[in-house]
Amino acid sequence: MREVLNTPLFGIALSIVAFKIGIWANKKLKNPLANPLIIAMALIVILLLVFDIPLDSYEKGSSIISLFLAPVTAVLALSIYRQRALLKDSLLPVMMGTFAGALASLFSIKWTCGLLGLDSVVLSSLMSKSVTTPIAIALTEQFGGIPALTVASTVISGALGNLLAPVLAKMFFISDPVAHGVGIGSCSHALGTSKALEIGEVEGAMSSIAISLSGIFTVLLAPLFFL
Repeated sequence: MREVLNTPLFGIALSIVAFKIGIWANKKLKNPLANPLIIAMALIVILLLVFDIPLDSYEKGSSIISLFLAPVTAVLALSIYRQRALLKDSLLPVMMGTFAGALASLFSIKWTCGLLGLDSVVLSSLMSKSVTTPIAIALTEQFGGIPALTVASTVISGALGNLLAPVLAKMFFISDPVAHGVGIGSCSHALGTSKALEIGEVEGAMSSIAISLSGIFTVLLAPLFFL
């Protein structure tokens, strides 16, 4: 049994099976809260804990899946290209909306850490939670944060965006697809964008461009919060 756990196939197979179960549950329950991604993560965590499987055994396979994160993010450029005419007409609102989103994210983390009395290491680890993982980790390492904490906060932000994007749009009466897409991409990066692509092609394209712009604005603005 241990020999099976020590192969990369274990982590890959477990991830695929857990996600398939999540998709099945989502179709059966027909509830937006039954998110396949959330269900898959919960199943994997429970399985590892119940059977006392070392995290290193799972990561041998999951790390291979993680290699596809950057290429998949780059493929989002296709949806942007298809909506290039709309993007050209809405370029200024998209840029200003993404800038406001990045600024709001940084301010909220700075304020919350100060309110809770958290130290600068935690602040450095959480500042980039709303941008895509490669950029978030690079910023954390630059400011002396904890990469593991950054990854955890980034995953939580993305998962919440994926889960709550449709609900929040209804709650705040957001009907414009451009605004909806920019909001999703600005706060929940690729995980949220996967939901935006399900909602509509325009939302997916705007969320995709917001990922890139949010990363750029966060890189430029984050150092100002450590002065």
